[in-house]
Amino acid sequence: QVQLVESGGGLVQAGGSLRLSCAASGRTFSTYTMGWFRQAPGKEREFVAVISWSAGNTYYADSVKGRFTISRDNAKNTVYLQMNSLKPEDTAVYYCAADLEGLDPMYGSRWPTIPDYDYWGRGTQVTVSS
Repeated sequence: QVQLVESGGGLVQAGGSLRLSCAASGRTFSTYTMGWFRQAPGKEREFVAVISWSAGNTYYADSVKGRFTISRDNAKNTVYLQMNSLKPEDTAVYYCAADLEGLDPMYGSRWPTIPDYDYWGRGTQVTVSS
């Protein structure tokens, strides 16, 4: 059983920054591929960013590329999402998710999709005002 707890959300003006954190339980966190997703009201959950178990490989949605940075600290069992130059359209509940299989294209597989993730956090609200 893996528990994921997000934090760091809040209300920020357009152009501002936030740093989300996701703390994970589990002794083998360093083997998980970790992803961030978001869901705005009335919309489907969408992919934001993903990081490999080794932190050597990352991938971003086009909508956040160049503004968001995903990182992880395996010693702290935590994955982060640094969000800069925030826009009102970034407003959503942000979720982190864990893929225990550790899918990573660098090792001949692929990035995980939503069905591949085994555990999800409860989310943290990010609201960007114009």
